[in-house]
Amino acid sequence: MAIKSKAAQEFVPIEEIRDGVVVLKDGGLRVIAMTSSLNFALKSEENQQAIILQFQNFLNSLDFTVQISVQSRRLDIRPYLALLEERYKAQSDELMKIQTREYIEFVKSFTESTSIMTKTFFVVVPYSPSIIGSKKGGISLPLGRLGMGNKGDQSKLKEQNFEENRAQLEQRLSVIEQGLIRCGIRVAQLGTEEIIELYYKIFNPGEVEKPIQIN
Repeated sequence: MAIKSKAAQEFVPIEEIRDGVVVLKDGGLRVIAMTSSLNFALKSEENQQAIILQFQNFLNSLDFTVQISVQSRRLDIRPYLALLEERYKAQSDELMKIQTREYIEFVKSFTESTSIMTKTFFVVVPYSPSIIGSKKGGISLPLGRLGMGNKGDQSKLKEQNFEENRAQLEQRLSVIEQGLIRCGIRVAQLGTEEIIELYYKIFNPGEVEKPIQIN
């Protein structure tokens, strides 16, 4: 009996990514924000206690769930080495060229013998809009009765719902930003291309070195 293989995309619960929002196949929405980190160990005991208390208050103030994700990856030193190679070629002084070459070789050997890791922190903010109708049960209202029988009206309704749901997400993200800023943590929302790159690296860990193509 032949077993049909499924494409990897079928296992990814993402319908689309637009306007910095991840739209899931079940209708749920997600926004992703990257945050800075704190060197907690270098803080005084008094500051440590203040940060812990502030973070505790922040978590207790939330009336919705959030996901905190930490990614640990080997530092990609190639862009820095490429920059050094350009500087090496541009040097006119022979002594400086020798020193630059020695430094390039030192960086290469050091990174090959030592695993230098970089950590990135993300906060995923969810929002699941309420559903009027469902195939499995509940109230189902025909679009014709609502005056939305043609595809154009349905498209307008879908776009309107998306904008309303995104507004709810932005409000939640604002709450997250304010709470983390009080803890001394900076927050930056990811855009569409940044989210695509993030998911590409997550689902293709062995192809990080390859260029990312965005259609």
